[in-house]
Amino acid sequence: MRLTTGWRVCIDFRKLNADTKKDHFPLPFLDQVLERVAGHDYYCFLDGYSGYFQIAIALEDQEKTTFTCPFGTYAYKCMPFGLCNASATFQRCMLSIFSDMVERIMEVFMDDLIV
Repeated sequence: MRLTTGWRVCIDFRKLNADTKKDHFPLPFLDQVLERVAGHDYYCFLDGYSGYFQIAIALEDQEKTTFTCPFGTYAYKCMPFGLCNASATFQRCMLSIFSDMVERIMEVFMDDLIV
């Protein structure tokens, strides 16, 4: 069990997601990923901790993530969870970063890496 201290922000992005053009970037099929990594002697599993929060939101789009709380009005500068295209954007970014290694010596599924 993990001890959590402080505040956790939860924003309802349903209205924004309804007006957003959907990005249908495909996620890899897990059975295909498992077939490609099967049969190796050693594996290294890596987790891209806080991965979504490493992708910046364009300055002109930050106002779309604005929320108000008792302490003021804020907008996200980095991509939060809950946006409909967040997973597609993150997967595309990870594949772009590791494009020369994917399907050769490593597999990428969201923020999980298998080497």
